[in-house]
Amino acid sequence: MFLAAYFTSGRILFMVFFIISFLILAIYSYKKDIKSHKIHYKNAAKNLLIYGSITLIVFVAIRLFTGN
Repeated sequence: MFLAAYFTSGRILFMVFFIISFLILAIYSYKKDIKSHKIHYKNAAKNLLIYGSITLIVFVAIRLFTGN
């Protein structure tokens, strides 16, 4: 009952339209720029893995040494 006041049929319709439109535009934009992605972001996955691992190791080390 509480959420029924916030999610009217008009708002639900707007959310569905917004999500569908956003996904279509995001896919179109990605397909349009795929050539430049291969040039400029060719090592992005490797860098993300390296920096993510470093962040995780530092986080775990801080948690172990402080005891929280």
